[in-house]
Amino acid sequence: MFELEAFIEMCRGALREKNPHAAVREIVAQAVSQPQELLRSLGEPKLSGIQSLYCAETLTILNVLWGPGMSLYPHDHRMWAVIGIYSGREDNAFYRRGESGLIVQGGKTLGLKETIPLGEAVIHSVTNPLDQITAAIHVYGGDFFAVPRSEWDPLTFEERPYDIEHAREIFKRANKRIASTDLSSFEDL
Repeated sequence: MFELEAFIEMCRGALREKNPHAAVREIVAQAVSQPQELLRSLGEPKLSGIQSLYCAETLTILNVLWGPGMSLYPHDHRMWAVIGIYSGREDNAFYRRGESGLIVQGGKTLGLKETIPLGEAVIHSVTNPLDQITAAIHVYGGDFFAVPRSEWDPLTFEERPYDIEHAREIFKRANKRIASTDLSSFEDL
């Protein structure tokens, strides 16, 4: 059975390991290996959004719900991350910095029960190619909401400061497509 408080404590404990990133990956992999338990604990996703499950200076845990067909522009985190899928699928495109913007560097599809570690310098974009909400646990090695980051225009690859209001708008548009108006549970984005 997935218990959120126990999961948070395991992730906090992993920060004391020699390789916290690898330790957290194992914890997330174990959690998403039982997707029905996560769905029972966190609820069946009905809207897209980012739910903050835990946030401190050294660790952030999010429940990220990608709306059907939703895409999020290239962005970085400037801290390590682990992503684990417990419902649906997400397609990641990876980039590296070039002289005149970003250069596509490949991609990775994550399906049900899969995890991926992302390093501090990773730049990626995310697409949910399905007609259902994709649900993922994201664990970050820092305060996701406090660290200044970058985002890139998806067409021109022009870099700009990450704008949380821009991200909120993307999720709101996805929710309009879902045809729901109750966004109250996702206001902590």
